[in-house]
Amino acid sequence: MQWKALALALFVRHGFGQIFEMMRFSCSQLVVDRLDPLVNPGMVPSPHLHQIVGGNSFNASMDPADHDLPSLSTCTSCTFSEDFSNYWTAVLYFRARNGTYKRVPQYASEGLRADGGITVYYIPASDRNTKVTAFKPGFRMLVGDAAARSPSTARKVCHRCMPATGDNSNINCGAPDSQTLPTGFCAGGIRSVITFPTCWDGKNTDSADHKSHVAYPIGVADSGVGAYGTCPTSHPVKIPQVMYEVMWDTRPFNDKNLWPEDGSQPFVWSTGDKDGYSQHGDYVFGWKGDALQRAMDARCNGAVCNQLKTQSSETAMKCTKPRVVEEDFDGWVTQIPGMDMSS
Repeated sequence: MQWKALALALFVRHGFGQIFEMMRFSCSQLVVDRLDPLVNPGMVPSPHLHQIVGGNSFNASMDPADHDLPSLSTCTSCTFSEDFSNYWTAVLYFRARNGTYKRVPQYASEGLRADGGITVYYIPASDRNTKVTAFKPGFRMLVGDAAARSPSTARKVCHRCMPATGDNSNINCGAPDSQTLPTGFCAGGIRSVITFPTCWDGKNTDSADHKSHVAYPIGVADSGVGAYGTCPTSHPVKIPQVMYEVMWDTRPFNDKNLWPEDGSQPFVWSTGDKDGYSQHGDYVFGWKGDALQRAMDARCNGAVCNQLKTQSSETAMKCTKPRVVEEDFDGWVTQIPGMDMSS
């Protein structure tokens, strides 16, 4: 399975003499909507479409001064019922030969049950003697740039052309994974991965660009996963590595009669980006009490943790919320929602 392959790759890469534990669980689709409380707080609609998972208190503003996710949410679409965080990314579309667009559906990662959504990882340090500090209430961060149209510093955002079953043997975000979208048919769909920083300045739960209060460790390769390495002196506190894995079911579109006549790849992000550089991930922390810290200290593995309360996949999938912006995003459309705002 994919997560076992990832764990094995980490084991080999770092020479671990023990199992490398990582929390890995599904969060089903909460809503697909044109809202972005991190980058465009209060704007309805926001410039582009997102797919959102997690606690159902998600809204257009979510001011950290008065928006407490655990107390305001009545359900979560995630496996762990104490996790009311919100996680969101851009949405992938297919552009047919006739110029119309269709949203690409998502499917659950191998070994998990969910209604689309995101597979979320929380990865501690590889060294059991190194403690990571869980996020504080109000914490939020962003990886990637929705405006990017060329290679960027978002080195931890990548795409993988998946085989029909299982996974490729290359390490996470290592070649042939790329910032760009695959250029041919993918028998198992396209996987996008977004890997967040693991070093915090220890003071600020956010910053103006939603990035400056966190940093990646020094000297860690783009393919590195987990809270290892040396944090810069400006960001000395090690935090869990959050990673998103989104499986896009491009298989229904593996038809040469639908693709452009010149054979160019037909997928485009909801940002209007046809190359892939603009995929991004937003995170707003919302675990109840000290639940995440307990889970990290216990080095919980997979989707089972005796330190946490869990809920069934069926219960998680029932946690949804109505769209705020009413527009057609699932049918064949002549324009991706929001493109009139960016043109």
